[in-house]
Amino acid sequence: MRETLRNWTEDAETFVLEVIFEQRKGKRAALRDATLGVQVIAVGNVTVGGTGKTPVVEKFARELTDAGRKVAILSRGYRSNPGPLAPRLLNKLLLREDTTPPRIVSDGKNLLLNSETAGDEPYMLASNLKDVVVLVDKDRVKAGRYAIAKFGCDTLLLDDGYQYWNLRGRRKDIVLVDCQQPFGNEHLLPRGTLREPPSHLDRASVIFLTKSDGDTARLRARIAKHNPKASVVECVHHPLYFEDVFTGERMDLSFLKGKKVASFSGIAQPESFESSLVKQGAELVYSKRFADHHRFTQQEVLNAINRAKKRQAEIIVTTQKDAVRFPKIDRRDLPICFMRVEIKILAGAKDFQDCVRQICFK
Repeated sequence: MRETLRNWTEDAETFVLEVIFEQRKGKRAALRDATLGVQVIAVGNVTVGGTGKTPVVEKFARELTDAGRKVAILSRGYRSNPGPLAPRLLNKLLLREDTTPPRIVSDGKNLLLNSETAGDEPYMLASNLKDVVVLVDKDRVKAGRYAIAKFGCDTLLLDDGYQYWNLRGRRKDIVLVDCQQPFGNEHLLPRGTLREPPSHLDRASVIFLTKSDGDTARLRARIAKHNPKASVVECVHHPLYFEDVFTGERMDLSFLKGKKVASFSGIAQPESFESSLVKQGAELVYSKRFADHHRFTQQEVLNAINRAKKRQAEIIVTTQKDAVRFPKIDRRDLPICFMRVEIKILAGAKDFQDCVRQICFK
């Protein structure tokens, strides 16, 4: 019931704010474009869900921080708890500026919010990046101003920002294309999974081909028709280690080899995650899948444990994105761990480093 209500309110708000108001305001919307005088990097995709965007955002944040930039990640906080709907709609109806500060997930030193308030991806990024500011607000112009004024940030990373046009100026657009499902069924929403046509890849400075198997010649040729100038970087999600969801104990990758394993996930493309467990030498005996961003109940976790035990599983493995949504449970008959991954570049490493250098020393 709670999940249904949250979905309904989000759909209603999206309809009201993005359709009615943009039509009613007309030219006024264009006047909101902002240049904040800092470097902006928008990372996103032309399809919905499952391209592996969060690890790419993390890699950019880490590289830029190591190069001396003061980075803030700005997220809209999908499926986070944004607070009461009524005052936000009233502000929009009256065209009043929302002066509520963005939610601070991390101030670059401390993790300040939980995953429900922050959203899965912002919380995960803040957990993995100790020296990076992470803010959540649908108005990323406001959040950007806050990051600059409050924390002295000189680089703004827009998580899922390829379609966010209000922040312009010194901007680089980074777009991700999933090699396994580059453009879905080739149809735009709601008929398909495309947010915008593949021809709109022409805005990108760098194109990441995620989940690459090395056989990308045809995909590269198609991308080149839309954007022959963009740098192309091929990458995969590379497992680093396993970590117990509740105790924090870390195990190396050989830990799963030969074990009977149950998988538990609420992500856009669970098949990719499950196949990665098999690649680590696990025998996958049970798999439980939920909708993307699903917030698990204690009973759902306990049911999965019971079914996994019946299949003689020795351990349950989930993703880090799912682990941040795990409730506390009364009993743990099986260990539950998540697989920590990062982006590993297979081709185009020089192009990626050139992109970082251009941002840092422009």
